[in-house]
Amino acid sequence: MHVKAKTMAFGGLLLALTVVCMALGSIIETSTLFLLAAASFFVGVVIREFGLRVGMAFYIAAVFLGLIMAPNKFYVLTFAAMGFYIWGIEAVFRWLEKRPHTRNRRMLFWIAKYVIFNIMYIPIVVVFRDMLFSSSISDAVLIGVILAGQIALLIYDRAYEYAQVCVWGKIRGRIMS
Repeated sequence: MHVKAKTMAFGGLLLALTVVCMALGSIIETSTLFLLAAASFFVGVVIREFGLRVGMAFYIAAVFLGLIMAPNKFYVLTFAAMGFYIWGIEAVFRWLEKRPHTRNRRMLFWIAKYVIFNIMYIPIVVVFRDMLFSSSISDAVLIGVILAGQIALLIYDRAYEYAQVCVWGKIRGRIMS
């Protein structure tokens, strides 16, 4: 596989920004989720600019580099989940894009988003509930946490769409020309 110099340079810059966002998440505790979400959005930028294969290579490099460089490894795992979600929805989007005659593509896309998210989220909340919460919680609270995660996914997904369309859409012409 031949990698173009522009792809390498741009990917390296985004990789550096990704790791900086992960490290800053450990330093600026009040903005941890914002910084981790911003770092995961870079995975989407790479996928949209260079494709799924380069996006997966970028994602793997970001996780490995984050494990080496970031002070809080738990935040790197959170980034890994967010980045995998981004990679997954971009893969589903490209798969649906190749099938223009599929009915209800928008609904299928949203179902796929929630399936990808819940495959990661529900097992983590259930299996690691003692590690995630300071005291044991009831099943009703656990269900509330799972439902809150669904709402958080909706917010995260809207923020990702906004970042891709509005923010990256405006910056792209200046950087990629």
